[in-house]
Amino acid sequence: MLETTKFDVADYLDTEELREEYIENVSKDGTPEELLKAINDVARARGMTKTAKEAGITREGLYKALSPEGNPAFTTVCKILNAIGYKLIPMPITSAI
Repeated sequence: MLETTKFDVADYLDTEELREEYIENVSKDGTPEELLKAINDVARARGMTKTAKEAGITREGLYKALSPEGNPAFTTVCKILNAIGYKLIPMPITSAI
């Protein structure tokens, strides 16, 4: 019998360039839930312990904030984004005419 393993995108985000493209694409076209998942994927690809330390939160707090059931505070999301090398920059929504 053939055994398969569960696909985990974090396993393939092994360069800064790939992580950057991934999170930027999700931030442009994804839902808030998909963006939190992408942040989680990038944080795991970089290392959760390292990311938590750089964000100034506990590793357990990072896992909780980025879990599917998590509802992180805005400040927590900003700290995590900063730790993985990003800033939240509001942009005007352009309407298609």
